[in-house]
Amino acid sequence: VCVVALVGFVLLCISYQPDEKTCAQFTVKLLYFLLSALALVACVLAVAFAAHHYLQLIKFTCDTIQDSCQCKLDTADPLGRTFVYRDTDCGSLSSMLSLYLLLQMALNLVAALVCLLMCFVVWKHRYQVFYVGVRFQPLTAAEGHGQQV
Repeated sequence: VCVVALVGFVLLCISYQPDEKTCAQFTVKLLYFLLSALALVACVLAVAFAAHHYLQLIKFTCDTIQDSCQCKLDTADPLGRTFVYRDTDCGSLSSMLSLYLLLQMALNLVAALVCLLMCFVVWKHRYQVFYVGVRFQPLTAAEGHGQQV
């Protein structure tokens, strides 16, 4: 996401030529679009993994053993995976880690939306130029004709 922002600043510094007449402008725009799409995928994956970890954290059963917090998903399963968080107590772990994961999900979601917006803007600027109609008469002639009626 930081690289996309830097490429965006470079794109702002390049003098604008209509219809991408310069090779540098076209190259930077293409790089910006591809990096924005890649950052969009990375941010969506980061949201998914943080959400998965948050859902696991909610279901944990944690016990404080010595100076660490050991958490399990299913305490009845002897072969179940045990997560060990060292040098912390279980109360602060569940509150701080869940808050951290929620914040991470929110910030990555905002970054994903910004990357999606940038992809949309670059795509629309390049490929979706819509003409609303064809004018058969010059504007001055149409105004003069409207006044006579």
